[in-house]
Amino acid sequence: MHGLIGKMTMVAGKRDEVLAILLGSTTKMPGCLSYIIAKDLKDENAIWITEVWDSAESHKASLSLPEVKEAISKARPLIAGFSDYVTTTPVGGHALPKG
Repeated sequence: MHGLIGKMTMVAGKRDEVLAILLGSTTKMPGCLSYIIAKDLKDENAIWITEVWDSAESHKASLSLPEVKEAISKARPLIAGFSDYVTTTPVGGHALPKG
């Protein structure tokens, strides 16, 4: 398995707009086992994204999907930056197959 955890900070006041874009584009991604988007409680302009994929290749391929490319295009001007990005190897958990 392949995991990613990252913090994304939006332009002031644009978090809900980016949340709507991301939530509308992440439902059909082959190989995606989990894609969780969460509001940061300490920063009103930030979100955390936690992803679990069956492989790094599936994650890379998802970036070519029309829905994902469109979401990136819409969200990019509203994103101020990325931080606290890590790659992980998930080993299991609720709703995930044992790795």
